[in-house]
Amino acid sequence: MLARNAESLYWIGRYVERADDTARILDVAVHQLLEDATVDPDRTSRLLLRVLGIDPPDGPLDVWSVTDLVAFSSDHGGSIVDSISSARENARGAREVTSSEMWECLNTTYNGLAERERAARRLGPHEFFQYIKARAAMFAGLADSTLSRDDGYRFLLLGRSVERVDMTVRLLLSRAGDRTSSPAWVTVLRSAGAHDTYLRTYRGALDAHLVAEFILLDRLFPRSVFHTVRVAEKCLDELDQRPSSRVGARDEAQRLLGRARSELEFLPPGVLLEDLQARLISLQKTCRDVGEAIALQYFHAAPWVAWHDAGSTDFEPEVEGEL
Repeated sequence: MLARNAESLYWIGRYVERADDTARILDVAVHQLLEDATVDPDRTSRLLLRVLGIDPPDGPLDVWSVTDLVAFSSDHGGSIVDSISSARENARGAREVTSSEMWECLNTTYNGLAERERAARRLGPHEFFQYIKARAAMFAGLADSTLSRDDGYRFLLLGRSVERVDMTVRLLLSRAGDRTSSPAWVTVLRSAGAHDTYLRTYRGALDAHLVAEFILLDRLFPRSVFHTVRVAEKCLDELDQRPSSRVGARDEAQRLLGRARSELEFLPPGVLLEDLQARLISLQKTCRDVGEAIALQYFHAAPWVAWHDAGSTDFEPEVEGEL
């Protein structure tokens, strides 16, 4: 597979997952602001922006200002609209490795954003978030049902998995210092799409340790950090062209994911909340390092050459660093 196509599929997976997770997190936060008069809008909005890695603007924040910034703004690369637009642009450049149904889904989603934004300003932002979540689920279903299980599918799934781990860790980091009895842990479950499944698993018992354990360590829930790391690790194993090494994983991304998975898998029971913040920060750094290692290994393995003073007779090539 061409490196540019692999990179496009990887980033399509990341951008669609980013839009989906951002819509989930923002939907729950907006509901909380609208329904609970005791919640401080400015503090909650700034906490949300910190989770998403967005610098808060000057002045007080409320439901609409934070929705404009996180959902509709084009001033930074993390908004929902920007994520959908970036996914569509990557799909446009990789039409030969995506199915027609996937392209049509992304294109239709992008073309419907303006109308959905106008409707959100009239009726409230909930419908916009529902639209994004539904379209992201449709795209994931189309990818699963129309792509061959080849390297292209693996890169798409790898991008989705890396982004899901990063966004889930960001969500947990926002509550790492809360009291174990805080009702904010319900917000974590709802934002992660885990509320109903958690209640069925633990028979309705709400406990901070159980919530963190479920979202981080559960083997069966597809949005848990452990399950997602294992999916990403499996994708890298299948992408490895020389899997018969006698000394274990040779590639940096595989080593990083394997170490993260083993630290979660063999964590002693009852100690998860101890140093939870440090553990989450380490996972977040692992996601960044994995992304860089994947880019170096598959997308920009060789430095590219930029020519300077091309109009003169004595120009020399200068080797630039990786993109």
